[in-house]
Amino acid sequence: MKIIGCAALAAGLLLGAGGCSIGGGDGWTRLVDGTRGLDNFVRSGGEANWTAVDGAIQATEGGKTPSYLVTRSSYKDFMLRAEFWASDDANSGIFMRCKDPAKIDDESCYEANIFDQRPDPTYGTGSIVKVAPVPLPTPMAGGRWNTFEVSMQADHLVVVLNGDKTVDVRDSKLASGPFALQWGRGTIKWRKVEIKPL
Repeated sequence: MKIIGCAALAAGLLLGAGGCSIGGGDGWTRLVDGTRGLDNFVRSGGEANWTAVDGAIQATEGGKTPSYLVTRSSYKDFMLRAEFWASDDANSGIFMRCKDPAKIDDESCYEANIFDQRPDPTYGTGSIVKVAPVPLPTPMAGGRWNTFEVSMQADHLVVVLNGDKTVDVRDSKLASGPFALQWGRGTIKWRKVEIKPL
């Protein structure tokens, strides 16, 4: 994997200032690759012990308030791919097109959820919370590596979890913004997180 200079990357992909992303090829920008990646995000929300360990970035504990790693750049139409490992009790997700990077939640962002033990499984793992419920039986992600593939093009939102489409919906409440990786509880690990503007 070749490393692309920050200046060239910013010019080529119109990324915001700060951080140096890892080139993924074919228009993809890899934000997490091996033990690198924390420098491509800004921390927001509560505290969590985000670290780079064994080829991934992870958090295993934190405070009562969820913690987020927020991209330094905003995205409108894009495809996003990520590999994640979640403990059975993990509460996590990818928050996208966030209105305000200082206030991340499922009202001001689209959240592709990772929450196997959500009390109401309607918006459990694989859903977009408060927008598109997950089909039954509810997918489970705990205790193994999983893949998320998300595309957002105008109002067309698609989520694919481990090769199965869990969301295909139209919704236009959010048009653009950064995305964020969440730690809410349990253990969450992220690797090979990459995005391609459309």
